[in-house]
Amino acid sequence: MKNIIIIGARGYEKEYGGWETFVTNLINNYNDKDTRFFVPELNHSKKNRNVEVRNGVTCPQIYVPKQGSLTMLTFAFKATLYFMKYIKKEKLENVVMYTLGYRVGPLFTLIHRKLTRMGVKIVINPDGIEWQRAKWNFLIKSYFKFSEKTMINASDYVVCDSKNIEKYIKDKYKKKENRTTFIAYGAYLKDIKDIDKKTKFFMDKYDIKKREYYLIVGRFVPENNYELIIREYMKSTTKKDLVIVSNVEQNKFYEKLKLTTGFDKDKRIKFVGPVYDQDMLVRLRKNAKGYIHGHSAGGTNPSLLEALSITDVNILYDACYNKEVGEDAAIYFSNEEGSLCKQIETIEKFKIKDQNEYGEKAKKRIKDEYTWEIVVKKYKKLFDKLLKEKNKKNEK
Repeated sequence: MKNIIIIGARGYEKEYGGWETFVTNLINNYNDKDTRFFVPELNHSKKNRNVEVRNGVTCPQIYVPKQGSLTMLTFAFKATLYFMKYIKKEKLENVVMYTLGYRVGPLFTLIHRKLTRMGVKIVINPDGIEWQRAKWNFLIKSYFKFSEKTMINASDYVVCDSKNIEKYIKDKYKKKENRTTFIAYGAYLKDIKDIDKKTKFFMDKYDIKKREYYLIVGRFVPENNYELIIREYMKSTTKKDLVIVSNVEQNKFYEKLKLTTGFDKDKRIKFVGPVYDQDMLVRLRKNAKGYIHGHSAGGTNPSLLEALSITDVNILYDACYNKEVGEDAAIYFSNEEGSLCKQIETIEKFKIKDQNEYGEKAKKRIKDEYTWEIVVKKYKKLFDKLLKEKNKKNEK
């Protein structure tokens, strides 16, 4: 029996962000009776410290009080310590510990030696180049920069969800050149039906009309270029709405942007909050005139893959991570003044034929490179390879 422990997401089948989406879909598409998954879950309640089992996935509840930016760091560290004891107690063999992100950081240097002695294979997924993200202050950036070095060096293998991140790791950490690989996120090609009653009610609430809006889905943080997009959109002559699906409650960046751009005076700019209903989100994507993706950091972003699999016209920020995914199936804009505005004006003139051509190219990108079937196959191959290496070493 192979035992895969995944640390770094908030849990299994949790509606949060990219890591949670990844973990849930990887496990749900794995379909291997000889593999067990373990996913620790972030819990803010002291009362619930149980071990829940859902769909055969073991999910210990790890209590961590809310600590702002330190919450996930503490969670990842406590989860790692928990599984060190769990592996020993349950006498687990053939274990791969797959850690998402660098949060455990320098502390992992001490932990990994014990894990290695226990026969655990350690795989790290750096996500993006975390210390480059605009949302972090100087101290946190410095921490992540040091964490990157310690965790990469402490790993048996590095998995990058972007070819550009893979190149960065191989160039910077020569010792890991042959122990680093690219495996993307996955996406589904869905047979999407037209707007249902629930979606129509939502659209009517915000006065959103089919094909009469551009859509953004993502966390409301500076690195996703919201200020650039909103400013450019306000300059454009389009009469269509800009629908922003994001949680902006008690968000200082939201209040700052309101002051600097005055978007609240433009009736086209519509913040509709988060949408956790996946069927509704799919329909909102399908019926948009276009999807605007402003992410400038990270690897293969799940919301981008979902957009390419559903929305016909996708307008992406001209970052290497986005271009490697979109290739010629998307339209690109830069941070130069007038760039996005110009692209929107161009798309406004598109005929149905133009939209369909982009839609076909986008779906082909997903079908050829990013289906969950392709992604899972690569992970199975990697985990099997690592466990065979361990067993061969033990035989010697």
